[in-house]
Amino acid sequence: MKKYTRLLLFLAFISCIGNAAAKGVYQTQADFLSEVFAGDVAKPALIWLTGDVRKAATEILQHKPSRLRVRYWARGARSAWVLEEIGKERPITVGIVINEGRIERLRVLVFRESRGDEVRHDFFTRQFQQTTLKPNLQLSNSIDGISGATLSVRALRKLARLALYLDQQRQSQP
Repeated sequence: MKKYTRLLLFLAFISCIGNAAAKGVYQTQADFLSEVFAGDVAKPALIWLTGDVRKAATEILQHKPSRLRVRYWARGARSAWVLEEIGKERPITVGIVINEGRIERLRVLVFRESRGDEVRHDFFTRQFQQTTLKPNLQLSNSIDGISGATLSVRALRKLARLALYLDQQRQSQP
């Protein structure tokens, strides 16, 4: 009986370690913005999620946005967005750089889920580079999924679409 108890405790311990390993802060928002703007971070601005913008954001996210406004940083045709979306149960924080209507960079800043953190690796995030938003609010490039990380992949696709859409709205403001 002791042998089985030890084995069960060991397996439970290993399971906890595996779940904890997926979680992490990979880059702070401040460090991301400093890197994007070469140490001279643009002043933050806001875009309000009201009216048609809110409707489009709801369509993209497949739920109502949790906030009424979104902060972004921009200089010229280049903008940086730090957005969050739920993977399975917890938010994933992602930094996205848009340059002239195309994704220049997408980086997972904070991953809080117990699994699916493969989306943080370059082999996955590079797929988003040069992607634009089609008129039907879909991405111009196909993004390959990752087995076992379906909900995390879906969350990043949504955030990429949302950042591209919000950047279009930013560019169209007077």
